[in-house]
Amino acid sequence: MEKKWLVKPGISAQLIGKFPEINPLVLQLLSDRDIKTQKEIDQFLTPDYGEDQHDPFLFSDMEKAVKRIFEAIEKKQKIVIYGDYDADGVTATVVLYKTLDELGAKIDVYIPYRETEGYGLNIEAAKEIIKADNKLVITVDCGISNVEEVKILQDGGVDVVITDHHHEPPETPKAHAVINHQIETEKYPFKSLSGVGVAFKLVQAIVISQKKYLKNEKLNEGFEKWLLDLVSIGTVTDVVPLLGENRTLVKYGLVVLKKTQNIGLKKLVEVSKVQINDADTYTIGFQIGPRINAAGRMDHASTAYELLTTKSSKEAEKIALELNQKNQERQKMTLKILEEAKNIIGAVGEQKIIIAVGKGWPTGLVGLVAGRLSDQYNRPVLIIADHTDEFVGSGRSIEQFNIIEALDQCKKYLERYGGHKQACGFTIANKKNLDEFIKEITKLATKQLTKKDLQPVLSIDMEVDLEDISWDLYNELAKFEPFGEGNPKPIFLARKVNIVDVGTVGKNGNHLKAMVSHNSNNLRKTIGFSFGDWCDKLKAGDKIDMVFEVDKNVWNHSQELQLKIIDLKLSK
Repeated sequence: MEKKWLVKPGISAQLIGKFPEINPLVLQLLSDRDIKTQKEIDQFLTPDYGEDQHDPFLFSDMEKAVKRIFEAIEKKQKIVIYGDYDADGVTATVVLYKTLDELGAKIDVYIPYRETEGYGLNIEAAKEIIKADNKLVITVDCGISNVEEVKILQDGGVDVVITDHHHEPPETPKAHAVINHQIETEKYPFKSLSGVGVAFKLVQAIVISQKKYLKNEKLNEGFEKWLLDLVSIGTVTDVVPLLGENRTLVKYGLVVLKKTQNIGLKKLVEVSKVQINDADTYTIGFQIGPRINAAGRMDHASTAYELLTTKSSKEAEKIALELNQKNQERQKMTLKILEEAKNIIGAVGEQKIIIAVGKGWPTGLVGLVAGRLSDQYNRPVLIIADHTDEFVGSGRSIEQFNIIEALDQCKKYLERYGGHKQACGFTIANKKNLDEFIKEITKLATKQLTKKDLQPVLSIDMEVDLEDISWDLYNELAKFEPFGEGNPKPIFLARKVNIVDVGTVGKNGNHLKAMVSHNSNNLRKTIGFSFGDWCDKLKAGDKIDMVFEVDKNVWNHSQELQLKIIDLKLSK
């Protein structure tokens, strides 16, 4: 589908005059991210670990939560950390476990099995927790939707501390303490933490409070900083905005990741053949994260938990190899389900929402397929696994359609659900409810979305002359890392670029390689991955409009600037 190019508005002369020392092109990029004051610029370009985070006790229930945790430690009460099966949930579980274990707490960890238990607390697990004489449950990356389960636990003599970051449902549990910035009445100023981010704020509060509650401090100064590798993994894989506090956590987390002390992570990096010294958000999002996620998607997430907590190098290597194998199986299975879903969907046509229901689809993979299809068709997508006795679905959406609000309006058909504006999960009890749900959510999407909403938009930072692209600019752009949600890699537009030479590269000629010039005789090298079919449409002397990223090509110990093509059109 052809993308609509949308160039962001240029900055004012007033803003340029206010910061004459900053390259106007860089200033434009900062402004695009709503960064316009000296303080905001400093925080963004040079985040300070000590200064650019919020006090964890700004969470209204944080003191109550910490006090209860130290009470449990002092009385030697059994504590259960109740986690989630994705990389965010697993890293959140490990971060909290390592902290409480260091304090000598009596801890059990419970991560539900995705296929049979689903997301969040469940009644059977709650009953088992009570039966095992546990006195405190701390949820991570879940719990905010579990009203009934929390009541069962509290009535059974088990206090519950919820740490979560998901959307606030119409009714929230009456837990001992709730730490979730998404609660409307919560005053914590940063509203985009991941599940592991919220768990880390609890850890920070515990570290600060040990002086108050313990005779001897057991956590060394800076203890929590060595957990930042895990925090960065959970934050990046959960696709929360890499701005504000998240940016600080991930920036410093990448530093820790490059010298990680976690044996399991070291082995995972080895088997993944990752260049850890060059680790960035791509490394996490496409190499480390998928392997951790593969545990919960293909089997049980406890495998990933064991990898990240083991102290045995031999065990770590065994688990890392197992996860690597599971990730390969996951890739093959995802492609198979993707093709099956496309066959069920057929021609998309004017549909405003795409829905496919299939038997035998693993619950852990339907979200990946939904994401692929949503990206391809630029529509909200629901992929639903038919388990005969119930239906388990996952959704991905576009910016114009808030999927979790849509589920709120269809909640009478759902057993349970949760998620964010653009991603959700849900369970439906029977075929009748499924049919009614599909009718209702299709009506909502049809009413809310216009044809214009369904055209994909390519948001471009600014139009430039290729003469503006230099190594100095490349180095300035490097300061914008880590890139991710809310802070994408900057992309530029150059119009009427001259094709000097054109050809293909790659095993099957899938990629376009062109030498171009623009308003001078200076030649620029471009690469367009998966743009190989353009080679037959272009010849020397043609002019193109080109959207691109500024990149570098490293070859035989030398490097050169390279423009990575994101999209292109023949100039009019």
